[in-house]
Amino acid sequence: MAWLITKYAITAALVVLISEVAKRSDKLGALIAALPTVTVLAMIWMYLEHQSGEKIANHAWYTFWYVLPTLPMFLLFPFLLPRFGFWPSLAGSAVLTIVCFGGLALVMKRFGVGLM
Repeated sequence: MAWLITKYAITAALVVLISEVAKRSDKLGALIAALPTVTVLAMIWMYLEHQSGEKIANHAWYTFWYVLPTLPMFLLFPFLLPRFGFWPSLAGSAVLTIVCFGGLALVMKRFGVGLM
């Protein structure tokens, strides 16, 4: 139980750190947020919990493919925000991400990469 609480605390601290840095510097906050820190932490947790190398490698492999459909969201959100406000912009960006994910999954299936 202590290990689980430690994992939560470290992961939550990372999110809080990013939001606090972003309050002071848009660019630095975005840079830190863009780093794959959560994925690296997840792989570290998996390693420390004696997951197989194959499982950790698969995590990295699928993370790569799952990041791609999220990228258009970061272009759409700043465009929508001044026009519609925060929540509608976030919702629209989430819908775009879902559509992009579905499209990528269909395309990658033709190349033998199963994302769903």
